[in-house]
Amino acid sequence: MAEKTLQALLFDVDGTLADTERDGHRVAFNRAFRDAGLDWEWDADLYEKLLAVTGGKERIRHFLDEFQPDFARPADLDDFIAHLHRAKTEHYTRLLAEGQIPLRPGVERLLREAREAGLRLAIATTTTPANVEALLTHTLGADALDWFEVIAAGDIVPAKKPAPDIFVWALERMNLEPAAALAFEDSGNGIRASVGAGLPTVVTINDYTRSHDFGDALLVLDQLGEPDQPARILAGPETALGEKGYLAVDDLQRLHATAS
Repeated sequence: MAEKTLQALLFDVDGTLADTERDGHRVAFNRAFRDAGLDWEWDADLYEKLLAVTGGKERIRHFLDEFQPDFARPADLDDFIAHLHRAKTEHYTRLLAEGQIPLRPGVERLLREAREAGLRLAIATTTTPANVEALLTHTLGADALDWFEVIAAGDIVPAKKPAPDIFVWALERMNLEPAAALAFEDSGNGIRASVGAGLPTVVTINDYTRSHDFGDALLVLDQLGEPDQPARILAGPETALGEKGYLAVDDLQRLHATAS
């Protein structure tokens, strides 16, 4: 097999760049519900079930169908859901502005290393563009959006993950073959989407996704790691991190060269 050159990294956002779900999106949903006079409360266990559905508006609709069958639906249900979701986004961005949702260990380090190495960067996520912008600018700085060649987010494709469409869209905009890139994901739906688009994938699990099926991943870690906060390899080559204990660009290049 001829060695391939790694040119780009494509990142999921929620759960991958930051642990946004439990203490970010879930909290913001509950605040939006209260604002609307609804007595709904998504606790951590319920939210884990709801995460089987990707996309915030889709998650609200699923909640109504599965957990609130007696709720009197308004005449324009789509508008009702969209209004709740807009309010949720406002609460979420406020949490970010308050510094309540930091990046996961190793994320900023790896992004900076990748930029210095000349790798192209992109985002591929089902979360809204406003959420992406808020997370990146509040954690990395005002120019953080310029770090990414493409930000594929929200409803720009109709089919959300696990459909591969968001990754396919990003790759097309970058004029890039899947074999020239690596994806970073954290969930079963995420890796089904990335692998479905032909992308070799690195996974960093979180509390909500540790039991998901990551059999198709090149490497599964508990986190990307820092010099003083080593990552743990859960699946994949035992030598993937070298002796450093954290994932770096040279590790990614070696890993990518082995991808079939």
